Amino acid sequence: MSLAEPERVARLRLARTDRVGPVAFRDLIARFGSAAKALDALPALARRAGSELTPPAEDRIAAELARGERIGARLVVLGDPDYPPLLAALDAPPPVLWARGRVELLARTDAIGVVGARIASAGGQRIARGLAQSLGDAGFLVVSGMARGIDAAAHEGSLATGTVAVLGGGVDDVYPSENAGLYERLIVQGLVLSESPVGARAQARDFPRRNRIISGLSRGVVVVEAELRSGSLITARLANEQGREVFAVPGSPLDPRARGVNDLLRQGAHICEGVEDILGGLEGPRTLAEPPSAYTPSPGDEPDEALLEQVAALLSPTPTPRDEIARALGLPIGLVSAALLELSLAGRAELLPGGLVSG
Repeated sequence: MSLAEPERVARLRLARTDRVGPVAFRDLIARFGSAAKALDALPALARRAGSELTPPAEDRIAAELARGERIGARLVVLGDPDYPPLLAALDAPPPVLWARGRVELLARTDAIGVVGARIASAGGQRIARGLAQSLGDAGFLVVSGMARGIDAAAHEGSLATGTVAVLGGGVDDVYPSENAGLYERLIVQGLVLSESPVGARAQARDFPRRNRIISGLSRGVVVVEAELRSGSLITARLANEQGREVFAVPGSPLDPRARGVNDLLRQGAHICEGVEDILGGLEGPRTLAEPPSAYTPSPGDEPDEALLEQVAALLSPTPTPRDEIARALGLPIGLVSAALLELSLAGRAELLPGGLVSG
C-alpha cells in the first residue's frame, strides 16, 4: 500500500530533523504510528529529557521538494512500494532517498557493488571495467560510488546493462567534476541515488553513509585495489555486517594499493579473479535477516524524568546492548527503549544499529 502524500512529506521532515538518525526514525514511526504524529510529539519528548528540539520549518522541506522536482528527481521514503527491498532489510534503513534516472532499477535485488581506489592503476581500472561488463552480461546490476578510478570504471563497464551511482552529496552534486560526462550518462542510462538533500555538497561525514547504501543495495561487494586505510574497506566491512558476500581482487605485494585487498583475503573474503568467482561465491547465499523490530513501549508506559536519569547514568562511550541496560534496571525493554529514544532526541544518547546505544 502506498503512503499518503502528506505522510511522505512528514517522513522527509522527520528525517531532516536534528538528532533523528535511521534508528531513531524507525523507533519513532513504530512508537507513534506515523511521522506526522511523531513530529507533533518530538518537542515534548526532547524537553522531558532535558533539551529543546524543533523539527525543520515546513518551508524548508517544501524548498527541498521543489529543488528535486526542478531536476526531475524522485523522493523515495521508507514505506514506499519502490523503496529498495534489500536496503529496507537493513538495521536500520536510510529513511529517505532521492533518485534521478531510471528509478525502476531500485526494484532489482540482483546487484553487486564494485568499489576500489580513487588513484587506481590502469590495470585495476581495466579489471573493474571488465568485471562490471561481465556482471551486466550475466544479469546483474552494478552499484558503485561515482568516485574517480575504480568506481568510474565500474560504471562505464555497466552503463549498457544497468548501474547505480550512490553519491555522498545530493543527486545533483557532480563530484569529482571530471566525472561530469559520466554523470550525464548515468542519469539517462542508469540511476543516481543519494540520502542527502538535493543541492547538498558532499562532506567527509557523508561518505560512510554512502558506503553503507552501496553495500546495502548489493548481494555482494567486490573490492578492486584499496590501501589499508581506505573507504573501500569500510564498504567491505559494512557489507560483511549486513550479511553480504565480500570479494577481493588480489594484487602484487609491491603495490600499496593491493595491501587492503590482500588483507581482506587474509580475513576470509572470496578471491575474485573473474566473474566466475563472483557467481560461485553467491551460490547458496547467506540469508538476509529481517531487521529487528523497534522496541516500543506498551500503552501507558512512558518514562518519567527519574527513569531518564537512571538510564542515562548507565550509558558510556562504549556501545552497549539495550537489553543489558534493561536487565540492569530490571525493567521492560520497551520502556527502557522509550527512555533511550528520548535521551537521543535530547542529544544525550546515540542509537546505533544492532540494538546498541552509547552515551
